[in-house]
Amino acid sequence: MSLKKDKQKVLGEVFDDERIAGFLVGDAPEGFNRDFYLLERAYRGMKAENFETFVRLFKEQNLDLNSQSPEGQTLLTRIGEHKQSAEYVDILKAAGAE
Repeated sequence: MSLKKDKQKVLGEVFDDERIAGFLVGDAPEGFNRDFYLLERAYRGMKAENFETFVRLFKEQNLDLNSQSPEGQTLLTRIGEHKQSAEYVDILKAAGAE
């Protein structure tokens, strides 16, 4: 059996401030800290330049950059293990994440 992707990669997708702010809306699945869930969802769905804007908006709403996953990791800790996360790590550190 072969598996196929259910979504096509969209190139040139526009992320204006309104679209980025939309990532601040939503509830976390049961067992997840909402702030962590929103951060991780933005990290997975945005280019670094858009993520930087998201983090600014996130902080303006007094949300917690150091919130933790169900496993007790902050997003900074979790993505530090990813090969291509350096820009995101820098953005989080510059914003005060520990």
